[in-house]
Amino acid sequence: MPSPTSRKIEYGVTPPEVMASMRGIDFVRALFDGRLPAPPIMQTIEPFDQSAEPGMVAFSSEPGFRHYNPIGSVHGSYAAALLDSAMGLAVHSMLPVGTGYTTLEFKISFIRGMTKDTGVVRSEGRTLNVGRRAATAEARITDAKGRLLAHATTTCLVFELPAPGAKGM
Repeated sequence: MPSPTSRKIEYGVTPPEVMASMRGIDFVRALFDGRLPAPPIMQTIEPFDQSAEPGMVAFSSEPGFRHYNPIGSVHGSYAAALLDSAMGLAVHSMLPVGTGYTTLEFKISFIRGMTKDTGVVRSEGRTLNVGRRAATAEARITDAKGRLLAHATTTCLVFELPAPGAKGM
């Protein structure tokens, strides 16, 4: 099984004022290289081989028995987490300083099932359009043979982050 990294991964939530002070691509790259804590959800996904360019992110993961549903295959929530993360981070990579986003909706199509024997899968997210108020993106999960396992599209709400010290910060 591939190792996500030889360094110890710190999980946590980045303070909003830190996120607000960075361009989106810088934030995503800081998450990927460990300068910022990895989101706690990533403890279940354990991504590795992460890369980010403006408008595109990619990472690998390996489904395991811990991801199984009652019928003996990887639960759809595993694919949903991979796809939502890839699309959201692709959108985030395009945002200017002081801007945030949240997923408004997403649609997933499951093409092939996954099991603990599927091996490493690759998730790639790409923006389709990033505007002042909304952004759209798409993502795909493929196996080591390049076969499509699942794909998705999303619409994200784009908004200005409150200035440090504002009510609620």
